[in-house]
Amino acid sequence: MELGVVLPTIDIGGDPIVLRDFAQAIEALGYAHIAVPDHVLGANVASRPDWTGGNTSEDYFHDCFVLLGYLAGQTSTAVLTTHVLILPQRQTALVAKQAATIAVLSGGRFRLGIGIGWNPVEFEALGENFHDRGARSAEQVELMRKLWAEPHVTFEGRWHKVTDAGINPLPPGGSVPVWFGGFDDRMLRRIARLADGWVMNAYSAGEEAREAFDRLSIYAREAGRSGPVPVDVWTSMGGTTPEAWREEIAYWKGLGAGQATLTTAFNRRGRVRIDGTSVDAHLKAIADYKEAVRDLL
Repeated sequence: MELGVVLPTIDIGGDPIVLRDFAQAIEALGYAHIAVPDHVLGANVASRPDWTGGNTSEDYFHDCFVLLGYLAGQTSTAVLTTHVLILPQRQTALVAKQAATIAVLSGGRFRLGIGIGWNPVEFEALGENFHDRGARSAEQVELMRKLWAEPHVTFEGRWHKVTDAGINPLPPGGSVPVWFGGFDDRMLRRIARLADGWVMNAYSAGEEAREAFDRLSIYAREAGRSGPVPVDVWTSMGGTTPEAWREEIAYWKGLGAGQATLTTAFNRRGRVRIDGTSVDAHLKAIADYKEAVRDLL
């Protein structure tokens, strides 16, 4: 089982030296991947007293592709990934170009994690339709894979049209792994048909997660896949003990998850953030967690 970390920019901010040192420390501890979260805009809750969304304009998010381009030059072994990029609020050909560029700059150490988002404020500001985002994302993935694989593409779908054009550079090997986030039944069926893997960031260990694994296995067989869909689960450590961290890793490993990603600053969906917010607090937590679960990986 491989272990990664979500970069906690909400707490540690975006100073380039801090991010460089933090990412290099993650690599030195032996973590396999570094994940970055995505939001383009945050809502001002002062004008929205009934706001129930997870993030606001007070939360710090670097642009994913700019940040990963920077980290590609500051790291050497860790896979760089988005957890997750909100694909349908972006132009498809532009995302394909940006993803290919990160794949080239990182020497192939890039994985594109995508989701459909939850925040209509962002879709409005970016000029995209919030209500067809799920179905549209499937066509986006189809087009991106063509753009990564072929120097010139002609494509006409429901939402996209490309006439004998292509991106340059192409990613190493003519592809970028695309992992889907999400959790409802429609998304599980899309994952079974289209995804290289599933970022399972909406479930905590338990019966609901086991049932989702089982459904995905059924859908994967129905889609004609020859093997199981790779899964990357989120874990946390706030408010619990090293014994609990080990039990959680063992649970996910027993279900068949091949990767886990530790989040130290997330405080929803059954995850509990650590108490501290400083760089040192996060680095200590990440080091303690790796030491506690090392022999289970």
